[in-house]
Amino acid sequence: MDIIEIDNVSKTFKVKDKTVEAVRNVSLHVAQGSIYGIIGFSGAGKSTLVRCINMLEKPTSGKITVNGAELTSLSEKELRKERKKIGMIFQHFDLMPSRTAADNIALALHDSGLGKAQIKEKVDKLLSYVELSDRASSYPSQLSGGQKQRVAIARALANDPQVLLCDEATSALDPRTTRSILDLLRKLNRELGITIVVITHEMNVIKRICDRVAVMENGEVVEEGDVFGVFASPVKPITKDFISTTSNLSEIRRLAEENDEITRIGSDEVLVMMKFTGAVTSEPLISYVSREYDIVCNILFADLEIISGLSLGGTVGIFRGESRNIDDALAYLTEHDVNVEVIKDGRTG
Repeated sequence: MDIIEIDNVSKTFKVKDKTVEAVRNVSLHVAQGSIYGIIGFSGAGKSTLVRCINMLEKPTSGKITVNGAELTSLSEKELRKERKKIGMIFQHFDLMPSRTAADNIALALHDSGLGKAQIKEKVDKLLSYVELSDRASSYPSQLSGGQKQRVAIARALANDPQVLLCDEATSALDPRTTRSILDLLRKLNRELGITIVVITHEMNVIKRICDRVAVMENGEVVEEGDVFGVFASPVKPITKDFISTTSNLSEIRRLAEENDEITRIGSDEVLVMMKFTGAVTSEPLISYVSREYDIVCNILFADLEIISGLSLGGTVGIFRGESRNIDDALAYLTEHDVNVEVIKDGRTG
């Protein structure tokens, strides 16, 4: 069941005498209870799109439906009511500097109809959930970046939202703190059943917690799918660029272009990148082709990771031997679901 439906949404802005198309005819559906990632470089339109989901930006055209309510057709009063079911956190936290952590969270409950004692009880519970009970009386200036974001998350949860929008929520944090915030988001998704939409320019964020991902470029979604599938078989150049930032394997291309010593090969050698997915990662295929086709394989480096519970890995190596044997070995690997890319072929000079 889809909790968010984005249908043919476009958003244009007038900048002086020019019209800027920030989002172009985007259609996406987000399943209830999932963590959905939207990734793109700066200016791709991803932040504008996510702000359209809760109507902070009104689409120029198209429909936005969240939990069965078509937000694009609601009155302001109706929209305010529906917005309470959608929490949002930002890159720079957006906390009130003159209020304590507890008071920042309580602000979200101003029009909730709860009494002071009920608000305090809820705030205390939320602070406990984000592991900040001991910082209730601290002001934002007394908190670390990770603690500020935890307060922001608690504030976003105050009205028991069904959807949480995260706009570059970890971009201002160091890697260790980023991991802790992502783990917290995954925890509330699993324990509270909240659907999360993550906007980011970092593929590592997508890889760590998301179920599906959409890649945006120039206001359009150019690629979309489950995270493992997109990582294993990226189609668009921009997606390949993003994925290359998370793997050491892509470094081999730069080294080859610079004719680095590690990539220099002889007239009977081929420099190869091999990508393995699923069960294939545990099979001794390289060992097999070395024996079967009488070639030598010198492994330069390898990378193996788990994405969405599935294995994905790659190896870079130099194959040396008779030309025909090398071709047969590469053909065998391809036939056995290994993505083979010849980076450099010494046989062709």
